[in-house]
Amino acid sequence: MFDILPFHFQLDKIAIAGACLWALALYLSFSQTREWITTQLNRWFNFAERSLYTSESEFEKTRKARESQNSFYASLFSIFPFLIFGGLSNWLLDISLGNSWGISIGILACIGAGVYELGRRQGEE
Repeated sequence: MFDILPFHFQLDKIAIAGACLWALALYLSFSQTREWITTQLNRWFNFAERSLYTSESEFEKTRKARESQNSFYASLFSIFPFLIFGGLSNWLLDISLGNSWGISIGILACIGAGVYELGRRQGEE
């Protein structure tokens, strides 16, 4: 696929893996922030979609399906801020400790965040 493009670029697989690991750790650790982002995106999607309909009856006819779809999109797009901060965290670790430490500490952060999330959910019950 890269032969089709007139230019070549390198994808740093270590940076992508480290950023994704850090994004997962942040996503698991900050559950209240995750829920807040998802709620705000869902509200915005519902508001933006409401402006596309001119009649109230047509809007109400498909409301439940559209709100479910907007909820799905909101949960999907709520990942992007964590990917940005995960990439930033990995980049800072690459600068300070070296290239392979981002993945190593990212794995440890994922394990710690998973244990924290399990304990938090059990504490809510």
